[in-house]
Amino acid sequence: MPQTARGRAMRLHDTARGAIVDFRPDDHVLMYTCGITPYDATHLGHAATFLAYDVLQRRLIDRGHTVTCVRNVTDVDDPLFAKARQLGIHYLDLAAGEEARFEADMEALNALPVASAPRASSAIPDIRGFIGMVLDSGHAYLSGGAVYFDVGSFERFGQISGYDRDEMLRLAAIHGGKPDDPNKRDPLDFVLWQPSAEDEPSWQSLWGPGRPGWHVECSALALRELGTTIDLHGGGTDLIFPHHECERAQSEAATGEPFVRHWMHVGMVRKDGEKMSKSLGNLVFVDQLRKE
Repeated sequence: MPQTARGRAMRLHDTARGAIVDFRPDDHVLMYTCGITPYDATHLGHAATFLAYDVLQRRLIDRGHTVTCVRNVTDVDDPLFAKARQLGIHYLDLAAGEEARFEADMEALNALPVASAPRASSAIPDIRGFIGMVLDSGHAYLSGGAVYFDVGSFERFGQISGYDRDEMLRLAAIHGGKPDDPNKRDPLDFVLWQPSAEDEPSWQSLWGPGRPGWHVECSALALRELGTTIDLHGGGTDLIFPHHECERAQSEAATGEPFVRHWMHVGMVRKDGEKMSKSLGNLVFVDQLRKE
């Protein structure tokens, strides 16, 4: 039988602290990793990221821990809607097919099954309740039919990435943060709830019909599945800002408790000197390699 894991440290890089530090969780480790937006197949960048957390889970289990790992599916998001629109199919049909392909790829790569893989679309009541908590805490405001997080109200905003304001604005523009949105008090404020376009899904809320923003989905799912504070939160380095920075801010604003004890990120896979990404089109897909 394995020895109790309590008090035994691993050495892991922590993004927020910018250093390799002790990771010393209790016997039961709560882990959340940001999963796929299911509008295309799994490429090697995805595989490298999820296998890194798979190795971490295995090592924790070897050391006597039990691990609850949650990996979400972002099935309410702009890229998914755009791809479904292009193909002329329902966004959930596209998501279901790509999620099944992803799961088959992970199984072929012998990855451990995660404890749960909740979809954002399953959590609309949780998301609405979470947004209400942020509004009640005074960290969000209504403007132009949307609800925004007020980054100026959260003094620790930017402490995960360590980026200056100019870099945060640059990355927000690249990742759909819309710094030029005239309804915002500050260009770095981010949306929690927004009106839906005509061909996008829409749910009723206290702030009008619409849909959640990208960042709030993970906070609501993490709170629902794992509770207030997570031992380790992970993803690729492309999620440090804005996604994880925004997640941390809104989660701690809502609960008043620390959101994550240890932030771990996996570097990007590169091909021909460029980051492998859907936007650049330089992808190598796992299911193609499996056939070859």
